[in-house]
Amino acid sequence: MIVTVSRKAHFNSAHRLYRKDWTMEKNDTVFGKCNNPNFHGHNYELIVSVTGEIDQETGFVIDVKILADLIKEHIENTFDHKNLNLDVPDFKDLNPTAENIAVVIWQKLRKYIDNDKDLEVVLYETPRNFVTYKGN
Repeated sequence: MIVTVSRKAHFNSAHRLYRKDWTMEKNDTVFGKCNNPNFHGHNYELIVSVTGEIDQETGFVIDVKILADLIKEHIENTFDHKNLNLDVPDFKDLNPTAENIAVVIWQKLRKYIDNDKDLEVVLYETPRNFVTYKGN
């Protein structure tokens, strides 16, 4: 049987959407108020899901405690109360859009999830705006 196990988490981060190689006018046109040079913040909600066969010995697809610890160590500790542009090396040359943040989270967690399991990241930037990344 294939089952999906999910864990919710959250973190608060600031960011600025802009490209260094564009003029301020072009950044304002494309990113609007998200191009604020003084940054702005979000209360991100994160759902990490692992899909796979139920282990006959443990009854788990993945131990939720292990999943929670991975999210805490590799995502919350890295992103929470940070300025993504300035404090998180992953975004030194990568615009911290919700799409890019979701991909970075997926990449950080993928190496700790068994290859026979699928990984999905859903990141809510606001209650109405969210992105999903499944590694494809």
